[in-house]
Amino acid sequence: MTEVTKTPKEAIAANTKKPAARVESYDIARSDETLDLAKDLAKFIKDNKLSTQVQGKEFVNVEGWQYAGSRLGIVPIVEHVINLSSETELKYQAKVTLWDLRSQHTVGAGFAICSNKESGKKFYQEFAIASMAQTRAIGKAYRNILAWIIRAAGYEPTPAEEMEYAGNVPAPAVAPSVVHEPAPLMRAVTTTPAEVPATAAEATPVQYATASQKEEIIRLLNHPLITRQEKTKMLLNINRLDEERATQAIAKLRSAIEDREGTTAVAA
Repeated sequence: MTEVTKTPKEAIAANTKKPAARVESYDIARSDETLDLAKDLAKFIKDNKLSTQVQGKEFVNVEGWQYAGSRLGIVPIVEHVINLSSETELKYQAKVTLWDLRSQHTVGAGFAICSNKESGKKFYQEFAIASMAQTRAIGKAYRNILAWIIRAAGYEPTPAEEMEYAGNVPAPAVAPSVVHEPAPLMRAVTTTPAEVPATAAEATPVQYATASQKEEIIRLLNHPLITRQEKTKMLLNINRLDEERATQAIAKLRSAIEDREGTTAVAA
């Protein structure tokens, strides 16, 4: 019997074709399929501690929403980040769209803002405010189309990052104090203001990867010579890339594709 030997290109295609089909096999329009995803999602969130408890309820962190989206082949793209700051406030608005790798169409969007006027963010630097606006927009975009899947997994359908807005978590009630006699006069004390962290103007804002860079990364990741593991790892981290790292990622992907194409040509 003659043994049939596959070329490197055929071997790579065989190794990547089946996993890719499995990752993107869920259809968001079919509840029976996405309910199976909900069961897997519940375990993943619990095992990796990707939820935050607020008043006894569990809210999923943005990483959990990203995992749900990636299993459906839906990835977020930051369209823009707008500076709405004034002389007395640091404030950013972000817009994120969701891109379906299978249909090659936009399937959702979300807007969010972040301000240093919020509780706990008084001393946040500018890049942190801009970053949180993007993080919230990612969660909001996924929430607009996948909320019922998160609910089916047993969690609240609001991203945990939205619960950070001032007023979402009521402050504990304070019992009124009873004054039995006038308070004694106190000597005025002059205090020295605490050292304030570096202002946003002094901080160098992070230049995150542009929408065109992310689209190019996604296009390269869809090449048949890129493995499923490489694709999943890059998609989970795509919104953390700054412009320099995005440029490096594009160069590495192109180089990997060229090397593998060259190996296939030599073998043929």
